Amino acid sequence: MLKNTQQLLDLMSRLRRPEDGCAWDIKQDFTSLIPYLIEEAYEVVDAIERNDLDDLRSELGDLLLQVVFHSQIAQERGLFNFEEVSAGICDKLVRRHPHVFSDAVFNTDAERHKAWEQAKAIERQEKGKASPQTSVLSGVAGNLPALMECEKIQDRAAQHGFDWPDLPPVFAKVLEELDEVKEAWESGDQAHIQEEIGDLLLVAVNLARHLKVNPEIALKESTKKFTKRFNYIEQQVAASGRELKECELMELDAFWHEAKVYFKGMPTSR
Repeated sequence: MLKNTQQLLDLMSRLRRPEDGCAWDIKQDFTSLIPYLIEEAYEVVDAIERNDLDDLRSELGDLLLQVVFHSQIAQERGLFNFEEVSAGICDKLVRRHPHVFSDAVFNTDAERHKAWEQAKAIERQEKGKASPQTSVLSGVAGNLPALMECEKIQDRAAQHGFDWPDLPPVFAKVLEELDEVKEAWESGDQAHIQEEIGDLLLVAVNLARHLKVNPEIALKESTKKFTKRFNYIEQQVAASGRELKECELMELDAFWHEAKVYFKGMPTSR
């Protein structure tokens, strides 16, 4: 094992030592560490999006610490250790890449993706998490961000033939769902409105899939674009010595269109 990796494992073991370790580290368990694991993953993403490579190195270290932390707790409970975690992912990488580590040949990305999904299905069956009677949608983590979960569920269904063959009916379905949102709004039934908004978002994710766009990234970028344009509005209003609430919507909308022109062609992720 690499020297620094072993040092990290030793440090984590020392921090968890009951007689003279860190009180905070000692009291943690799998569940209590969940917020930190999620936070560190998002901080890695943030460093990547900011193209801050020094910060990326640091944040990847923080994320690795979470893996080591969980592995240490598991080792103390006699479940598994870091070496077994590493061995497991190595085995999985070899198993899921037969075109690299054996003689399998895939001519298209679609063939590679199909083989990848088949390998995952076999793994679920071997772990007892699936059977021939279990839904093909089984195994998608329920605590993923909603857009990501939706995309994975739809992709899994599409792998088994439940999908439109081309784009026109998907566009038509988006318009259909939008009309149903309007009808629900006109009914005044809030629960029905929520249901139809959900259906609209679901079919929008399906449209993104067909257009080979990651909906999570697309929404993230659009939110950044909205924020940038809104900040422009704030600056223009502040320059006039007023606050936003003192302005008419028509004036704010005019600033919004100015912002669209001002930022046209600029990257949305910086």
